[in-house]
Amino acid sequence: QVQLVESGGGLVQAGGSLRLSCASSGTIFRVSAMGWYRQAPGKQRPLVASITSAGSTNYADSVKGRFTISRDNAKNTVYLQMNSLKPEDTAVYYCRATPWSGVDYWGKGTLVNVSS
Repeated sequence: QVQLVESGGGLVQAGGSLRLSCASSGTIFRVSAMGWYRQAPGKQRPLVASITSAGSTNYADSVKGRFTISRDNAKNTVYLQMNSLKPEDTAVYYCRATPWSGVDYWGKGTLVNVSS
């Protein structure tokens, strides 16, 4: 069984920072690509950042230079450091794990609310 639990969201002023965490249970973390997605009301759920099992990263253009994704395999945890936050970053942030099986797993999300 695989379970993903996000944490670290909250209310922050524009220009501030937050660090999101996604803790994974199960045995698939080390062979999984991990990603952070976000969804605002009435919007799609685009990819924000991803990291492969080998540590290669990818970012959406909207967050490049501001967000950093990382993983700690010893803790089965992936992080998203978010700096210089903007109101348009407000969304529910979801963690996704994609192991070799091709079956993806999603967390329930954590809300990030950036005020002006």
